[in-house]
Amino acid sequence: MPTSSPSPSPSPSPPSSAAPAQPAHIKVFWQPGCSSCLRTKEFLTKQGIAYESINVQDNDAALAELLRLGARGLPVVSLGDRFTLCQSFGDLLKFIDVKTRLSDALPPAELVAKIDLVLTAAARYTRQFPEAQLKLQFRDRKRTQGATAFHAFRVVEMTLDAADGEGLHVEGFRDVPPADWSGNDIADWGLQVRDRALAWWAAQTDRELAYSISTYYGDRPLHDVLDRTAWHAAQHTRQLMLMLESIGIAPDRPLTAEDLRGLPVPDEVWG
Repeated sequence: MPTSSPSPSPSPSPPSSAAPAQPAHIKVFWQPGCSSCLRTKEFLTKQGIAYESINVQDNDAALAELLRLGARGLPVVSLGDRFTLCQSFGDLLKFIDVKTRLSDALPPAELVAKIDLVLTAAARYTRQFPEAQLKLQFRDRKRTQGATAFHAFRVVEMTLDAADGEGLHVEGFRDVPPADWSGNDIADWGLQVRDRALAWWAAQTDRELAYSISTYYGDRPLHDVLDRTAWHAAQHTRQLMLMLESIGIAPDRPLTAEDLRGLPVPDEVWG
């Protein structure tokens, strides 16, 4: 961190008894079950970058620090009084001043094909849950299993809305399904989102998706946002498989590593 130089003095200053200021260290604010949070922590670890891990769930001090920083949403990486949202690893690398090459995103047509595959699977798994199970939270995340299923589809719907000019807003990630929706209701709606995505892509004239759209982390090329959307939905679909397995139900036609090849999902399913 840069420091200001002292003003010239006609005589030496007496030695200070105060300890020298310590350089700011990296903090990662996260919560359980957050796909971007897990990916951020894994990325920093692989880069050999030390950080302080701060779980904000039920942590009033951490939430107060986020409020002081002015952060809205997670994950957040901070250095002193500065922070960045980790929705773009390009932004993160600039923030922590690390030089490394990120993998290229799949072409848009392949990303749409992955979204088709993932949402079809998510609908299939959602129908396998006992209705009572969908109302329960999973592990240490304050989100029901039904809301996780809903979220897998909602992240795609939000990107479609943003592509239509509505912008991508962080508040949408907190949306939950209507209280009276069954697993079939969530799955049926999710397949409508999938069909909308396929129709949207079929109507696209710019097949590169190089134009920018408005998001809560700045204007970004739609191709980049679609890449994030595809792996985000895929990660939550992996979580649905884990949830089913935890209650002794084998996921119907589980997604494989080959199915997800090219999507930068985290190594772990939950964290």
